[in-house]
Amino acid sequence: MTSANLTRDETAARAAGIRLHTIDVELDLRGARDADAATFGTAATLAFEADVDATWIDFIGASVDAVIVNGEERAVDWDGARVHIDDLAAHNTVEIRGTGRYSTSGEGLHRFVDPLDGEVYLYTQYEPADCRRVYPCFEQPDLKARWRFAVAAPADWQVLSNGAEIDRETVAGGVRVRFAETPPLSSYITAVAAGPYHRVEGVWEGPSGAVALGVLCRASLASHLDADEILDITRRGLAFFGEAFGLEYPWGKYDQIFVPEYNLGAMENPGLVTFTESYVFRGASTAAQHEARANTILHEMAHMWFGDLTTMRWWDDLWLKESFADFMGAHAAVVAGGFPDAWVTFASRRKGWAYVQDQLPTTHPIVADIPDLEAAKLNFDGITYAKGASVLKQLVAFVGEDAFLRGARRYFAAHAYGNTTLDDLLEALEAECGRDLRVWSAAWLQTTGMSWISVERGADGALVVVQTDPRPHRLTVGLYGFEGDRLVRRGGVDVDVASERTPVPMPPLSAGVDLVLPNDGDRTYAKVRLDERSTDAAARALSTIDDALARAVIWAALWDATRDGELAVTRYLDVVARHAPAESNAALLADALAHAQFAIGHYAAADQRDALAAAWLETAWSALWAAAAGSDAQLAWARAVGAAASRSDRRATELAEILSCAAAAPAGLPLDPEVRWNWLTALAATGHAGVAAADAELARDGSSQGLTAYRTVLAARPDAEVRAAAWRAAWEDETLTNDHLDATIAGVRAGGRRELLAPFDAEYFARIRPVWSSRSIEIARRLVVGLFPASDSLDLVDAWLAEHADAPGALRRLVIEQRDGLARDLRVRAAQPRT
Repeated sequence: MTSANLTRDETAARAAGIRLHTIDVELDLRGARDADAATFGTAATLAFEADVDATWIDFIGASVDAVIVNGEERAVDWDGARVHIDDLAAHNTVEIRGTGRYSTSGEGLHRFVDPLDGEVYLYTQYEPADCRRVYPCFEQPDLKARWRFAVAAPADWQVLSNGAEIDRETVAGGVRVRFAETPPLSSYITAVAAGPYHRVEGVWEGPSGAVALGVLCRASLASHLDADEILDITRRGLAFFGEAFGLEYPWGKYDQIFVPEYNLGAMENPGLVTFTESYVFRGASTAAQHEARANTILHEMAHMWFGDLTTMRWWDDLWLKESFADFMGAHAAVVAGGFPDAWVTFASRRKGWAYVQDQLPTTHPIVADIPDLEAAKLNFDGITYAKGASVLKQLVAFVGEDAFLRGARRYFAAHAYGNTTLDDLLEALEAECGRDLRVWSAAWLQTTGMSWISVERGADGALVVVQTDPRPHRLTVGLYGFEGDRLVRRGGVDVDVASERTPVPMPPLSAGVDLVLPNDGDRTYAKVRLDERSTDAAARALSTIDDALARAVIWAALWDATRDGELAVTRYLDVVARHAPAESNAALLADALAHAQFAIGHYAAADQRDALAAAWLETAWSALWAAAAGSDAQLAWARAVGAAASRSDRRATELAEILSCAAAAPAGLPLDPEVRWNWLTALAATGHAGVAAADAELARDGSSQGLTAYRTVLAARPDAEVRAAAWRAAWEDETLTNDHLDATIAGVRAGGRRELLAPFDAEYFARIRPVWSSRSIEIARRLVVGLFPASDSLDLVDAWLAEHADAPGALRRLVIEQRDGLARDLRVRAAQPRT
């Protein structure tokens, strides 16, 4: 283990001997516009008390130039990650001056050049431990400080940090901007952004006065920024959370900035929330996309209390912020954000993510064991976010929303600006709800896996809820029957389930109940299995059910059965082909289309794949032309056509003619850059578009998004030499940014084309451990996951795991997870019925 990989034990020992007060940061970004800019000046002055003689301060950069301890300049003792300090006094002021490196991986201080106008944009991203790439700090969440930032930058730039700007003075080559001191903050949620960002200002009139709002993006995206909608959601959220938590927004101003080449959806830096600029829609967008953006805005806003105000002591309790923000984001979207179907999307997407993660051999409890930072980096996953949010939804139903919110208020009041653990939260909730929550915690927060829940129909019509891996559930068994060709809900029964078999307390069923739906309303966290008669009913009439949440549970159950090899891929595709064109919820439609495409590529038997791919393309093509002009469904099907056409060229001529304007597109379909690049990638993957077509499209769309898509198109051409060059560039070209690396990998994998990649299987396993040592964890993770061989055998991966038992735990985890996915693929393919 290198000194950069901080451990829980050593950081706990450091915190025990240090009481941190303030950190003053100076950044010099005036040279960022230079074409060859690679580094920047940085300095931090830390004021703290110490009960120990020695400690270390974290910094990863180009150089440490000076270390001054209590006014005395010391020899620099820096190993590349830690600046070692000894002979400490009771009260200390330590100043460290150095040089940082700009990032192109989205870690630390990211530098981006806009190809449209040549402008440079900077922003920071730190979670969990990349603050130390920008300025010296104590890089652990339980050493909070009051931060004071001063940033030198070009005079015409926007310069932002967590606090409000309080002073701006002219200096040589630019300006020096100072910001208000922050309340106590952990290092990973401090932030800086600088560049010629376009800004839209607003205000929220809170109970105690006005809060200044800002929405920012690159200047070249300004025409696409729907700031009014973003500001409206922001005002709604601030009002809702302040009232719900009994504490107004505590961080002063509220800026939200949409940034390029971002590794996450968003980050909750108080006063300066960063978002991926994919939320700035350059073309047509669906209601589901707007809901997702609103949910993310509200998720990050919930962090202003859960995570920023009260912060986990160490990453074991990462769930204390992420599970709560995921739950509160969806909850607020429903009750305050204007998106009443947010729990439908949650049931389909977020819980689907959790179910997949929880079935991996590397699954972990919601309250996880995180020994070091590498482990923390990989725990921003479906368990910590979506499973945690799912069980919180159960808890709120169990104790009542009022009691839950009272408990949250008690928790914030007791621990504001401090650090907490699971016990702190449980004590606050128990005090308000009057229940012992330790049994609930043991059952849900400190276990792994999930129950599989089904309902057996007895010969006499009696129902029994059956669950594997028993846990306590409160759920509804929904009863649906046919009225003509429609499935209509005839009632439901609430059941408390704790054992393997639980009789449903109701009279025996009449013959009129055709579909029995466990977990109707999606109240618990469990994988649902439909009985055979219910599956038949869903296959016949799923899209006729009025309730979108019920449809979400059924869609998920059918997909889970397909992933487990219990429902044939051909039958699942038939269900999607029949009912997706009539699915009115945009998120459920998009998920069904994505699952159909995934099923063909991963689960279909090899000798059926080509025929299924061609048939699915025809389904998508027909649905595209039949969809209402300008509708969300039309856009979803247009995207599905692009994905399907990467595996079958049956519509290549028509797609090429539409892109060249030799034929008309479906009425109402905007051929915006996203759709055009999507279709062109498909044409390239099937050999129907080459360099000339890619160049012509780039001439139409020379934006950064266009350049990224261009890389994918070039790498997607089904030529062995082209794919080989792209494959090696992904590993070896360290000038590729995070987004350009993803684009290259996407091109390499486009359309499957296993025969073009099989020659590199052994080389992959020879490369992954060296790349883990030589590249950042973010870049290495993308390579390890993105280029894992989709082979027909587990032999190579099993041999690597056997031979590399001493590999870093985070790397082994990724490989084990990819192995599990491949094993599932092979297992499900083998289970497919032969015709």
